[in-house]
Amino acid sequence: MSLIRLSRQKLPPLSLSVTPLTRLLSSSSSSSKLHDHYSFKPPPSLSPKPQNPNANPNPILKKKQKPQYRPPSSLDRTGLKPIQSELPFDFRYSYTESSPTVRPIGLREPKYSPFGPGRLNREWTGVCAPAVDPKARSLEAAEDPKLEEKRKEMRERVQGEPLTEAERKLLVDKCQRHKTKRQINLGRDGLTHNMLNDIHNNWKHAEAVRIKCLGVPTVDMKNVCAQLEDKTFGKIIHRHGGLLILYRGRNYHPKKRPVIPLMLWRPHEPVYPRLIKTTIDGLSIEETKEMRKKGLAVPPLTKLAKNGYYGSLVPMVRDAFLSSELVRIDCQGLEKSDYKKIGCKLRDMVPCILVTFDKEQIVVWRGKDYKPVEDGYFLPDRESFDDPDSNLVCGAEGHGSVDGTSGQQGFYSSDEE
Repeated sequence: MSLIRLSRQKLPPLSLSVTPLTRLLSSSSSSSKLHDHYSFKPPPSLSPKPQNPNANPNPILKKKQKPQYRPPSSLDRTGLKPIQSELPFDFRYSYTESSPTVRPIGLREPKYSPFGPGRLNREWTGVCAPAVDPKARSLEAAEDPKLEEKRKEMRERVQGEPLTEAERKLLVDKCQRHKTKRQINLGRDGLTHNMLNDIHNNWKHAEAVRIKCLGVPTVDMKNVCAQLEDKTFGKIIHRHGGLLILYRGRNYHPKKRPVIPLMLWRPHEPVYPRLIKTTIDGLSIEETKEMRKKGLAVPPLTKLAKNGYYGSLVPMVRDAFLSSELVRIDCQGLEKSDYKKIGCKLRDMVPCILVTFDKEQIVVWRGKDYKPVEDGYFLPDRESFDDPDSNLVCGAEGHGSVDGTSGQQGFYSSDEE
């Protein structure tokens, strides 16, 4: 019943419900005037019209991307000056396997410095980084004699007084295999430029360092020993076959070591003239072909092992030329570049004429007017350094060298440790 009574009641007129809304709107307009009077600026979210109609109402905020990580590089030399080295010799990749007297006929790559762009104050010529400006001297000129005198003065200053026999034996004993594992290996590339830095790093902790020589450079051990002493300013105090002990000197100080910039990559070897020509000098084409066939049929003098010690190879070839005009050396298993370098060394040291490198063989000819060495040669098992005032190359008195000059025979020892 109560529900029926409520439904029968009359509703109020609509005009009464509209009047309060108009009053609210009028009050809001009056309040907006007050806000305008007091210079009130509503936030963009409450303003009736957006400030920028073209703006996106819901902008997507993008995070700033971090710069890509770049690892530190030794090639980045921004703000750094080039390294200045006062070493008085030309920087080469290998000091024993390259000769400054042999001039290449071309380059395999542009003249990019292996020390890196802007890292060295020397210009790279494609073969070396000379100590003297290459524009100031002619290409055919020999090495500046002032550089040789400067190297000699620096070496004498570092070496000081020579070692006594007791001191030498003590250092040699400290460098034996059962005493220390510190050793530098000299391989097919010979004495490289970066190896100089390795030698000085070893001299920080020991007065002498053991160097083991194997491979192509051991054909000419005299050159290896001479370059080691000339470029490091050290002194070889012991040699047994391909094993050397290099002493740093009495006045050597590790903190005053010379600045040696490192090569960052290996430069390509330049192009040199061909070792073997189409025809041998003094022979016709048919005679050359016949000699090559005959040379490959000759019994081999010796077989070279890979990365072996070849110190006795030159006297063996000289001895074989006394009974035969052609000598064949078996090089199976060796790299082609290795036995070509061995043949080049034999051509200059024996001397002889290269016939062929076919079938991994080295065939050499003694020539028409061959004159054997008058004096004999002596092959000591060890190098004698008992006399501290003696020269680098020591041997028994009364024995001539292989090529007639005194002192070279000691570098052709056939024993290997």
